[in-house]
This record gives sequence, C-alpha cells and structure tokens, in this order.
Amino acid sequence: MSLVEVTGLHRVFRMGRGAEDVTAVNRVDFSIEPGESLGLVGESGSGKSTIARILVGLERADAGEARIDGVDCLRPPRGRSARLARARAAQMVFQDPNSTLDRRLTVGETLQCAQLLHGLAANRAEARAGALRLLDRVRLTERHADAKPHELSGGQRQRVAIARALAVEPKLVVLDEAVSALDVSVQAQVLDLLTEIQRESGVGYLFVSHDLAVIQELCRRTLVLFRGAVVEQGETSQVLEAPAHPYTRLLVASTPGPGWDPERVVQARLSFTQRMSVVPEG
Repeated sequence: MSLVEVTGLHRVFRMGRGAEDVTAVNRVDFSIEPGESLGLVGESGSGKSTIARILVGLERADAGEARIDGVDCLRPPRGRSARLARARAAQMVFQDPNSTLDRRLTVGETLQCAQLLHGLAANRAEARAGALRLLDRVRLTERHADAKPHELSGGQRQRVAIARALAVEPKLVVLDEAVSALDVSVQAQVLDLLTEIQRESGVGYLFVSHDLAVIQELCRRTLVLFRGAVVEQGETSQVLEAPAHPYTRLLVASTPGPGWDPERVVQARLSFTQRMSVVPEG
C-alpha cells in the first residue's frame, strides 16, 4: 500500500462580489511510496502550496480523497487525540522557519514541547534527551539547544525546523520551498541531510519547489502543475530532460544554464500563454 494516496483532489477559492472563482487544485491524483520523495513543480499560482497545505490540514479540499498511511486526512479530526494523530501523520517545513519556531523559546524547549505534547517522552528529562538526539540528527549541538531562533543563522534555523517536524515521528514530511531562501552551499548541506534522514527513517517527502535543480537532486518522480492541474508526471530524469508537455518545456527553458537565452524564454512564454488563452503577465 502507498504511504500517500490522493485522488481527484479539488479546491476552488470563491472570490465573491462578481469576481471569477479561482480553481487552485483541479482533480489532482498522485501517490507517494514509503521512503520516496515526490517533486511538485510549477510557477507561482499553479496550486503547489495549496496541495501541500491540504495534506497537512491547513487548507480544506472541496472534493477528492487523500489518505496518509491509510487514514483519511481530509475529514476534520474530532477530539484532542484525533487532532494529535492527524498532526503526527504529516508535518510541514516551510520556506521561512520562523513560522514554526517560537522566538520566546529556546530550540531545546521547542523540541521538548513537541515530544511531551505527543506523548513521545514521559518527562522533561526524557524530552531533553530526545531533543538533543534530534539536534544531533540534523547536525546541531547542545549549544544550539540553548539558543533562541534569532541567535541562529538561516541555515541553522531551517535545520531546527526540520528537527521540529521530525520530533513527532511523522510518516510524511511536506517541504514547501524549504531550501529556496538558503545560500547555495547551505542548500546543498540541507539536501544531503534530508537524503540521509530519509535513508535512515523511511519517511516520505512531498517536495514543493520552483527550483528544478533541487527537484532533480532529491526526487525520483515529479508532477508538473499548470493552473491547478497535472500536465505531466513521471520519473524526474524523464520529465526534466525530455519533457513532453509544452508547459514543462517552458519551465525547463526558463532555468538559467549554458546557452540560456532570456529573450527566447520571453518569446516562448508569450507563445504559450496565447495558445492557452491566458493573458500574459506584466
């Protein structure tokens, strides 16, 4: 059985007052196997983050099914134990780690609170030991445990955010542009860390990114989203090196590299948007 099974996922944002409704996610299907990384790519507004937020319970779906380890994650949990179980199934690492780190708490206190809340430690001593193990897992030390988020570098804060997600032993970690704000060298370190953690734990990743190089590095399979719908999917190497859909080809062509011609990209975008009856931006 797949770790994650998503079928017909659909989300429409009702704009009201005569404005046209926006279909953010349009009948999307995908699965993630245990220990697998699935990439989700597309430009801003393609529906990537909406899908990510639906899976972790931060956004509702209008239709479809989504199961994590066989449990329906679209049905609102009832009661404290159900809410905690829902939170343990899937955790999220955001682009900005400050969104999940309480600036009033030390790093160690943040990790201890997560373990105590979910019953993964019997007391504060056990939680402290668990926090130090988590920090060691993301290559941080006891010194970092006693620091507050603002005392750490951006890369260190993102490692703490990863430790915070792992603290509740999730089946799935959703990473939404989780390395896009990091320097290239730090980004490489975090990607290596994520690969190592997955190899050791078997956790599944849904990796949301506009950076195709990151997706190619981490993900075995990739889904390409355009206007909320999947337009191409398959092995990452096939999707990115021999794209079949014109939108995927446009994304690949938009990535700077040897022989990159920005003027040609602009012309390709104009041609594509005209074919899709979309008014070009800006």
